[in-house]
Amino acid sequence: MIQSIAVLVEDLSLRSEAELLAVKLQTPLLLEQSSAEITDYEFVVVFNETGIALQQTGRKAPGPIRAEFTEGAVDHRRKFGGGKGQMIAKAAGIKAGCYPHVLDATAGLGKDSFVLASLGCKVTMLERSPIVQAILSDGLARALDFARAHDVELFSLLQQMTLVTQDSNEYLSALDSAAFPDVIYLDPMFPERQKSADVKKEMAAFHSIVGKDDDADSLLPLALARVNYRVIVKRPRKAPFLNNQTPSYQLEGKSSRYDIYTIKKLPEQLNNN
Repeated sequence: MIQSIAVLVEDLSLRSEAELLAVKLQTPLLLEQSSAEITDYEFVVVFNETGIALQQTGRKAPGPIRAEFTEGAVDHRRKFGGGKGQMIAKAAGIKAGCYPHVLDATAGLGKDSFVLASLGCKVTMLERSPIVQAILSDGLARALDFARAHDVELFSLLQQMTLVTQDSNEYLSALDSAAFPDVIYLDPMFPERQKSADVKKEMAAFHSIVGKDDDADSLLPLALARVNYRVIVKRPRKAPFLNNQTPSYQLEGKSSRYDIYTIKKLPEQLNNN
């Protein structure tokens, strides 16, 4: 019987870190094997000189899934993404002089958090999956090392991002009113699409191992009770409202939309940096 996942160490200097994740996941630790040759596990969390990644096994598997902030689409968006004109910026209420503290309660690989930080926001990220936590933490650490040596602007941006390895419900439930964020951002795992072509092979693999956010509906009322100004929910364009709650207003794109639930108006001047 093929098991779902194991932890694979390709760089033995990372063995102790990998062992901690294997214990947390209660899954086997594999040493110095090739993911292409592994047949007993569908996925492996790979620790090697490049970093930490989720990798499907087998010879024809898609490439590794990493958190990347110094290259590719995320870096391109930082440099050429349209600034405050982006829908996510409008949803968060970002404008000159107003840079809210955003709590990204479903951080995933940190892409939206990175965009919000690049627009001037302080961002606290929550991620409950130990696998995604490890991948995201590794991506942030690698980006910091790179930025420290090569990119002062990127280094400053990354200082705006803080990862908290805690379940969102637990974190929000324990949050004191003095520490409420200005904005809470929710992007629960999208429902499975009807057409498999709509989802890249890499992300299909990611979804299958991380799972769906079955408790996402319960997160919205909790977020609304723990925020100063607004909650943003990112949804597929035709998906039902989270928790069946109608938003104050919406911003709609080609494939997704932002449902905005306002508590009170954001001030003209707001800077948490």
